[in-house]
Amino acid sequence: MLSNTVLLKKQNSYNMGKKYFGFLILGVLLAGYIYVPLPDNVEEPWKIMLLNTFLKTSSYLALFGEILGLNHFMKLMALFSRIQGFPPTSDENIIVRDTTFNDIPVRIYVPQQKTKSLRRGLFYIHGGGWCFGSNDYYSYDLLSRWTAERLDAVVISTNYRLAPKYHFPVQFEDVYTALKWFLDPQNLESYGVDPGRIGISGDSAGGNLAAAVVQQLLEDPDVKIKLKVQTLIYPALQNFDFDLPSYRENAHYPVLSKSLMVRFWSEYFTTDRSLEKAMLSNQHIPLESSHLFKFVNWSSLLPEKFKKGHIYKTPTHGSSELAKKYTGILDVKASPLLADDSKLRGLPLTYVITCQYDVLRDDGLMYVTRLQKSGVRVIHNHVEGAFHGTLAFLFTKVGYRAANQYINWLHENL
Repeated sequence: MLSNTVLLKKQNSYNMGKKYFGFLILGVLLAGYIYVPLPDNVEEPWKIMLLNTFLKTSSYLALFGEILGLNHFMKLMALFSRIQGFPPTSDENIIVRDTTFNDIPVRIYVPQQKTKSLRRGLFYIHGGGWCFGSNDYYSYDLLSRWTAERLDAVVISTNYRLAPKYHFPVQFEDVYTALKWFLDPQNLESYGVDPGRIGISGDSAGGNLAAAVVQQLLEDPDVKIKLKVQTLIYPALQNFDFDLPSYRENAHYPVLSKSLMVRFWSEYFTTDRSLEKAMLSNQHIPLESSHLFKFVNWSSLLPEKFKKGHIYKTPTHGSSELAKKYTGILDVKASPLLADDSKLRGLPLTYVITCQYDVLRDDGLMYVTRLQKSGVRVIHNHVEGAFHGTLAFLFTKVGYRAANQYINWLHENL
């Protein structure tokens, strides 16, 4: 008969075995949740996986909250993203403060060092699918600090009202209002900015807004000062065709899936989910607007290397009711790629960043082609092995490199 001591040891061993097995199962499940297969040329894949895990978890929680009726999906996503908020904090190199330009909130970065000459000026528009995002996010704050310090420039980082509470054209109008206020000669003088050396930048939805307001400036007789450069960072430029090669290839990659991008677009115009459903099936543009597809026809606008054997499918035309109800889907201020060639010819020197594994890759590529054909000077930086939002991920090697390339280009051209 076994002694009580031996029995106790066996029981403890058995209990420890169960704990280790439980931890093993938990570890396997956690690794399975975090792991996502990535292409071979992606650097630091585990950083991307961990980032994707945070985004995926936020999305699941927001979707669950929406299903339970707690709040709108985008409002919950905006709430989760607020952990990135960073107060205006000056340092020995840069003075940072929050203010408003004609009632639009902006964050201003001004170099501390005194100078006798006028400084360059850069107007920055954050991304976030027109639904969330803010100029106080840590990544935007850090990028603006770097830009202001390395360029010895005044950087204006603007906010704008967000969907789903506000829909197009509110976001466009807020950005345009703030930009026009900044471009007033008296205001430029008060900030010590050279009116001949002003640029505009924006990423993702911010790139959309940047492209749109720059086009609008060309038609505004009240604005006498012209922008010297525009930099569009993986911009969203059209809502007509969601069957581009980049949407097909990258529909389920980290950071920005096709379904999320389509929802961003639909929320930009309305909370009516019927528009999102029509967009997902590429059946939201009416027959009478089919002539506009020539401006976004990837079969004629993409370089051959990006077509990769894809076959162009003419989008199925949808009901006229959606386009009549939500006229913004046909508006060039929402889809800058719809601009006629004559409207593109006066645009300033342009820098476009696209990422290999991004559903928005082909939007940027098509705009590069159209600008080149219109005689606009364009520099295109295609970042291999990168996902959407790369410049916001400065903790990755590829993000740090891309940010440096962006700032170096501005240093040389602004």
